[in-house]
Amino acid sequence: MLDRLDRLHLKLFAAIAGANVLLAVVAFVVIGQAFDRGFVEYLNRTDEARLTPLIGQLAEHYEREGDWSEFTGERRRWFDLTREVLGWVRPGAAADHDPARQPGAALEQDGRADQQAPPASSQPPAAANRARADPLLTIDPRLMLFDAERSLLVGREEMAGEAILRPIDVGGSTVGYLGYVPRLQMVESLERLFSAQQQRRYAAIGAGMVVAGLLVGALLAWSLTRRIRQLGAGAAALIRGDYGARVQVDGHDELAELAADFNRLGDSLEAARRARQQWIADIAHELRTPLASLRAEIEALQDGIRPLDPESLASLAQEVGQLTRLVEDLRLLSMSDLGALDYRLEPLDLGELIGDTLQARRALLAERGLALEAELPPAAIVSGDDARLTQVFANLLQNTLRYTDAPGRLRVALAAQGERVVVTWEDSAPGVAADDLPRLSDRLFRVDGSRSRAGGGSGLGLAIADAIVTAHEGSMRASASPLGGLRWTIELPRLAGGSNG
Repeated sequence: MLDRLDRLHLKLFAAIAGANVLLAVVAFVVIGQAFDRGFVEYLNRTDEARLTPLIGQLAEHYEREGDWSEFTGERRRWFDLTREVLGWVRPGAAADHDPARQPGAALEQDGRADQQAPPASSQPPAAANRARADPLLTIDPRLMLFDAERSLLVGREEMAGEAILRPIDVGGSTVGYLGYVPRLQMVESLERLFSAQQQRRYAAIGAGMVVAGLLVGALLAWSLTRRIRQLGAGAAALIRGDYGARVQVDGHDELAELAADFNRLGDSLEAARRARQQWIADIAHELRTPLASLRAEIEALQDGIRPLDPESLASLAQEVGQLTRLVEDLRLLSMSDLGALDYRLEPLDLGELIGDTLQARRALLAERGLALEAELPPAAIVSGDDARLTQVFANLLQNTLRYTDAPGRLRVALAAQGERVVVTWEDSAPGVAADDLPRLSDRLFRVDGSRSRAGGGSGLGLAIADAIVTAHEGSMRASASPLGGLRWTIELPRLAGGSNG
């Protein structure tokens, strides 16, 4: 068991850890790509915003010169203007004395330039100062000049088709266009350096997330397996017969519900054990009393205290008959518990069945001073076993005859309610205490000790009746009767086509 739990602990930890690592890697890749795209968009927006002053200078140039010939004839003038207007290299700056940073030199080297730096707040001070001094030249190849007919005048012809054109207006007329090709990726060292710094930060954050996830996963796996271990230990205790074993209920999740169900199972098993012990003790008591009486009578006959005459034999026969009935009742209950009672179901008119049972004992009711009131409408049809249901109502009638004071009353009513047939069986005083009502159909239960076997029977009749009704998918419950005694309400499924009462 512990080995299996250890494996479960490792599986849970591995699953949680794997999920965290996968999530961190996916987040790193997605966020990194999103950052690169966003940073490129930021650079493009920044570059485009800085073109507005250049458009103004180009408009002033055209208004002053009347054409673009100065730029087409002298390309260096175009490059100088873009640098001066955009502020990439200030006239007289130290960069002018660095051949590698001269505008022309940079273009002569590779036709590209160090592009605009990220915001200074995102870089170390030294890098930010260096970025402001460096000529950001990569925008030069992406800048183009077009005339009013959109013919390329200055710039790379192979990139002209990708350019975004911004009009140059003079006096309300468009005299040319400034073309700008947006960048698609970071190509220069400063941009890549900034991106790498951000990627390292994201990697550090992702690593922290993984470590935190591993810690949480280990804690969660330990917590879950600890509670499962408790359930396993409790189950082992139940197997050993320790029905008092309970587990701690922590929280309100599924494991807590399972622990609560486990404790309820323990309660049920403990109650069943006590009931079994009580059942065995009650059976021993019930058998001991008639056997003791029978033995006493036989010893009296042996000792010559009582003569062996028909009266003595009748007394012995009565004791044997009572013992036989008790054993038969016990057998019926045992078979009912095992589901071994044979039920031959057929359509029955329940009103007719109850009427026949009452009619057979009407003289006995009159002899005991009990008035009978019966309301049994015909055609209340149920599916049942004739002999078993007759036994139910015979047991109820025997209970009434045994315990109802004379003069008294017995009232039996039958009614169909929807898909159920309801029998109400109630008698007059004496009644039963409310606390005892739910236990009346318990085996060998008697309301008080004064109701001896001679007057009270075996105490199994109502239990047998309840078992038979339950086997017919019905219910049987006790309550106080308005007549002052006991009321039994029996419900059975009604067959289609029966009377509605």
